[in-house]
Amino acid sequence: MNQDHHGTDRLYRALAGLRAFLADARTDERGDVPGWVMITLMSALLVAGLLAIAGPALTDLFNQAISQVSTN
Repeated sequence: MNQDHHGTDRLYRALAGLRAFLADARTDERGDVPGWVMITLMSALLVAGLLAIAGPALTDLFNQAISQVSTN
């Protein structure tokens, strides 16, 4: 019987912790703006780097694909 009481207390504490976590998450709606800006800039730099390195190969691949489609 005493173990049931401890188990119930743990469950109530866990639910209270979950409730507090969800309440904090709900009030923090702004998000991490500097993090999103950094991710956007890093993605743009990655795309620019890939285009600089593989741009001519991608252009040739595209032209070959178009010529195969247009000749068939």
